[in-house]
Amino acid sequence: MITRIPATSLTAIALSLMFLGNPACAQQATQEKPTQGQPDSSGAAAAVSDQKIEAFAVAYLQVDKIRQEYSAKIGATSDPTAKQQLQTEASKQMVQAVQSSPGISVDEYRTILAAAQKDPVLVKKVQDKLQKSAPAQQ
Repeated sequence: MITRIPATSLTAIALSLMFLGNPACAQQATQEKPTQGQPDSSGAAAAVSDQKIEAFAVAYLQVDKIRQEYSAKIGATSDPTAKQQLQTEASKQMVQAVQSSPGISVDEYRTILAAAQKDPVLVKKVQDKLQKSAPAQQ
């Protein structure tokens, strides 16, 4: 059972998702997303509905499984070309995991991740949902 999801895990997933879709636009997209919601971090948690946080938590758990699986594979590979191929494969699977999760899009997922990196209240809400969702996912 997951007792606490550290913000560093959210950051790791965010970094993984930066390579999703169009890698050339990923950095620009992640930089622009946080400004679409509330301009200050104190309002970010209020801007994300409980339903979206729950959908995010379900998708997050799937993406985290993929991240863990591929992290081990990438770490065990010394060939740079093979590592890049595994990273691309992992990114595609992460996108598919988010797309197949009900109630959330890849853009919404990225937006919540970006907001959570700046808002401790939102991180707490996400962690609470993850704790409740984790047993159902196992």
